[in-house]
Amino acid sequence: MEKMKIMLVDDEERLLATTKKLFEKIGIEALTATSGAEALDLLKGHEVHVIFLDIKMPGMDGMETLQRIKKDYPLIEVIILTGHATMETAVEGLKLGALDYLIKPVSMKDFLGKAEEAFEKVTLQKQKIHSARMAEVGGQGELR
Repeated sequence: MEKMKIMLVDDEERLLATTKKLFEKIGIEALTATSGAEALDLLKGHEVHVIFLDIKMPGMDGMETLQRIKKDYPLIEVIILTGHATMETAVEGLKLGALDYLIKPVSMKDFLGKAEEAFEKVTLQKQKIHSARMAEVGGQGELR
């Protein structure tokens, strides 16, 4: 079975370093980015299943980053991180394709719970795509 790979995107470097260490301590590969632009660059060369994305960041904010991720990498699940939670922000993020949101400060239990939920969804989507492709190949009677 494939191992979960996550990315943490936040301009708070201490949060990134601490959370990355905690995820890696339990065997989950974690990439970090301090901006939306850096996150998009990292995605070009790394497979990621789940992204925890801060909304308030200098430069490209979380909402714009979310839109770009969902456009270019639709199978990646995104969970919004915010210290400034409003229902409006949460609803906007969900409409743009985020799976859910967490309000800072976030416990490791909450990070892990959301990561596992999102990874399960990604895994199911990939299985459905694989099954559809296999049915297509079987229906044609030959491999392409």
